[in-house]
Amino acid sequence: MNRKAVISTMCAVFMASSTLAMAEGSTVKVTVKWQGKPYKAKRMKNMNKECTGFHAGKPPRKEKVVTNENGTLANVFVYVKNAPKGDYPTPSTPAKLDQKGCVYTPHVLGVMVGQDLQVVNSDPTAHNVHFTPKKNKELNKSQPKKGLIETLKFKRAEIMVPVKCDVHPWMSAFVGVMDHPFFGTTRAEGTVTIDGLPGGQYKIIAWHEKYGEKELDVTVATGETKEAEITYSRKDKK
Repeated sequence: MNRKAVISTMCAVFMASSTLAMAEGSTVKVTVKWQGKPYKAKRMKNMNKECTGFHAGKPPRKEKVVTNENGTLANVFVYVKNAPKGDYPTPSTPAKLDQKGCVYTPHVLGVMVGQDLQVVNSDPTAHNVHFTPKKNKELNKSQPKKGLIETLKFKRAEIMVPVKCDVHPWMSAFVGVMDHPFFGTTRAEGTVTIDGLPGGQYKIIAWHEKYGEKELDVTVATGETKEAEITYSRKDKK
């Protein structure tokens, strides 16, 4: 067997063993609770007439704080801080950040280092996507018409990368860049499920745009599913 074939075989064995380890690993399900009255966000300010028209003439509400009907908090990025070291495969499926109704969707998302992130303009108007990271390369790209897609990758892990539109100043989003797959973002259900962890002790970090970071220590046995909660309230300050 030649050297190239040996390397190919070794890579295949590693990928198979990594996939098996992930499949047989433990699960941590984190629920991000909201304490107190539901938060009613104000509507976006200074939205122009064209963009307001995409929302039946009434600007949408801000996404900085979004509480769910089940008493949880949306748009919280949750990840394992002390994840096991490993050469985790980069997802082949691109992540997507859409510009629709002059709003970034989703408001908060996560990608792995090296994973494709597609920024899509779904509006019949011009947008500009402007990433302002501290550890990665800045991107400032115009998307003047509907249907354009800009694809980028991040070379370094970074929490969090802000995104803005220089054409529409109310537009904002955040991207968490990780060097492992143990992360997620809360949506309408307020939970993040992290699969494939080896049994052990972990530090779970929750990041919120307004209320900052919270930490939670979790111990999970091999093959176990552990449920945990992190709670935010109006009293928390970033």
